[in-house]
Amino acid sequence: MPASTYKNLALAEQLLGALDTLSGLHPGFRPAHAKGLMCSGTFTPSPEAAKLTRAPHASKPSTPVLVRYSDSTGVPTIPDNDPQRSGPRGIAVRFHLGDHVHTDIVAHSTNGFPVRTGEEFLEFLRAAAAFGAGKPETLGAFLATHPNAKRFVEAPKPIPTSFAREAFFAVTAFRFTNANGVSRHGRFRIRPDAGTEYLSDVESARKSGDFLFDEIGRRLAQEPVRLSIFVQMAEAGDDVTNASVTWPESRAEIPFGKITLTVRVDDQEPERRKIIFDPIPRVDGIDPSGDPLSEVRSDIYLLSGRRRQAAGT
Repeated sequence: MPASTYKNLALAEQLLGALDTLSGLHPGFRPAHAKGLMCSGTFTPSPEAAKLTRAPHASKPSTPVLVRYSDSTGVPTIPDNDPQRSGPRGIAVRFHLGDHVHTDIVAHSTNGFPVRTGEEFLEFLRAAAAFGAGKPETLGAFLATHPNAKRFVEAPKPIPTSFAREAFFAVTAFRFTNANGVSRHGRFRIRPDAGTEYLSDVESARKSGDFLFDEIGRRLAQEPVRLSIFVQMAEAGDDVTNASVTWPESRAEIPFGKITLTVRVDDQEPERRKIIFDPIPRVDGIDPSGDPLSEVRSDIYLLSGRRRQAAGT
């Protein structure tokens, strides 16, 4: 095994430890976005998708998908309506391309990421843990020297009226290559066709701690939830290797396709419990952009998934 691989795995283990310190150790649950639910449906690509990438789901008429929505933090009992802990919510989309063949999109509800590298992320998590332990000066010092992290922390994170009314942003950029070998860089974005809708703190205080989880099943029983996937395209000069830098909203977006969710499914079903989402697509036609976060995030998902499965709960 190359030395770089050992280094990445060691860093991922340290990051897992920092996440455990931040939220506590909860066997059988993810160390981040622990509280989640799953829905199933289909993906239908846009005509533009196949012009962007030769990935199979960009040209197939439709592809089955499994979507996991989640709250922030590694606390599996976090209230949905707590504005003080309303960090970025998460979405993970699995495209089932065939037997044991799949690709994923992993995104969260804040545009961008606080830091550029896994090492900086470790420093950030340790500073956040120190803040929670009554040492705010540690986090303050980190944010003072990392303006993108400060922007991320201070960005509004309102509570949505429903998971189905939240928008999501993939963390890293990817290189999309089409059948003609033409490559372009972009970042996935997911928006609900119904539009985003958020609660005030007063409104959220009237909700139950599980209102997002209770609401989605009722919504799907009445009608499907439709989400649109876009790719925000990089232009010359945009940094495609730094997830902490957002691109201007004036950048073009290419429609990638639509997800239609029809039912909430049991996320404790044995085969679904085995699912380990991967921030790296690992499909021909969509490749990492060279962002240093890509591999370390993938390692964290893999290690935490194996740990979750070993807990057997």
